[in-house]
Amino acid sequence: MSCRAGFVGESRQHFTRYIEECNVTCEVITPHMLAAPFYRAFFNCLIIPTGFGNPKYSRLLPALRASSPRIKRFVENGGNLLVFGAAIDKPDAYDWLPFPVTYRNEYCMRKIVCSPSGVAHAIIEDFDAGCIECDGIFPSHGCEITGVADDHAVILEKQFGKGVVVVTSIHEFPSRAFLVSFCHSGTQTLF
Repeated sequence: MSCRAGFVGESRQHFTRYIEECNVTCEVITPHMLAAPFYRAFFNCLIIPTGFGNPKYSRLLPALRASSPRIKRFVENGGNLLVFGAAIDKPDAYDWLPFPVTYRNEYCMRKIVCSPSGVAHAIIEDFDAGCIECDGIFPSHGCEITGVADDHAVILEKQFGKGVVVVTSIHEFPSRAFLVSFCHSGTQTLF
């Protein structure tokens, strides 16, 4: 069985091509599809891109909130979820997750230190860890911190049921090694 990622976005973009270059089948899930109760597909992981909370760039936030129970069930049953920065100073932008995460928008270059024991330890492997673009920090949350910059959480992880959620404010594509590992480690689950 092949590895399948659901990319939640308005349309295909560079990120979806990048995912496919990592030998992961990628399907775009539009906001309308995401919120539609009749939409069904099997994925190993779901990816929510940077800017999902900013209405200037995306219409995803209302759809994410509407599909919150489905996302929770997906992760509980073994699917993995990768969520990037909301890209707007909206502390409740992550209120659709099944645990608390508060976000503060602060775009800047940061030196990131990743925990070697975390699932996301290789997420910045392809970059200079001393100079990574980030779009914010997570001042409060109910997760394990696995990436810090200047004593601020920038990468969070949460084992939830049989799946894993990684929330990050890095403003770069994840490394190829991380993406392949993260997508393949999720169980192909009904969304």
